[in-house]
Amino acid sequence: MATCETCGNEYDKTFTVISDGRSATFDSFECAINAMAPVCTHCSCRILGHGVEASGKFYCCAHCAHKEGHSALVDHV
Repeated sequence: MATCETCGNEYDKTFTVISDGRSATFDSFECAINAMAPVCTHCSCRILGHGVEASGKFYCCAHCAHKEGHSALVDHV
């Protein structure tokens, strides 16, 4: 059994996520999200969808990007 890197649970059905050269093992999507999902620069929520990016910063939606002065951004459809 492997151990979840977020909660420490030992589980026989863990999975590994590889992103930007970083590899981590988790027992649930919830733990993976908490460890690896980017955070919106404006509202601090976890970005679970596409989000938007401007000047190297990530936003959960165009509304939050607009609040930070990036008025040209639009949500992905």
